Amino acid sequence: MVVFEGQRILPAAKSMKQFEAIIEGPYTYGVMLETHIAQLQSMMERARRHGKNILLHADLVQGLKNDEYAAEYLCQHIRPAGLISTRASIIQKAKQKGITAIQRVFLLDTHALEKSYQLLAKTQPDFIEVLPGVIPHIITEVSERTGIPIIAGGLIRTPEEVELALGVGAAAVTTSNDDVIKHFKKSLTS
Repeated sequence: MVVFEGQRILPAAKSMKQFEAIIEGPYTYGVMLETHIAQLQSMMERARRHGKNILLHADLVQGLKNDEYAAEYLCQHIRPAGLISTRASIIQKAKQKGITAIQRVFLLDTHALEKSYQLLAKTQPDFIEVLPGVIPHIITEVSERTGIPIIAGGLIRTPEEVELALGVGAAAVTTSNDDVIKHFKKSLTS
């Protein structure tokens, strides 16, 4: 399955500096983790002018409650390429509005994993972001059990960890690690 136009690394921005690097760089898709509501409109407009598709983490927008009304506002007015959230109501609203829905799940233990399966059965997101993304057998298990493409994220610090996640079935990997982003950027520009 080809997703994100074949882009396997999704650089994630936690700051305006990292966001600028996505805008100016060769990646077509990027993730905005933390931002303020007042910055969103201009950031998304700038991204679109540069041909970038931004996946927005709805739970981390400062000044905006993370509920279905916020999701509706984001879908109708900000129009990101996708919404990332841990909340079922946001995922369901994104799907309803035709925005790519990425359910983020934190796999802390077996209980959290089983609860996540229940949530995923309910929301049926377009993608599942598995955190931490450095547990290869869990990436494989979640992919096989749900049939939903996996994005591995969290604690991915080396190119080898990216390759391992991709090798066991992740469709893509999110990372805010500048060294890892630069490493894979070289393959896009050569």
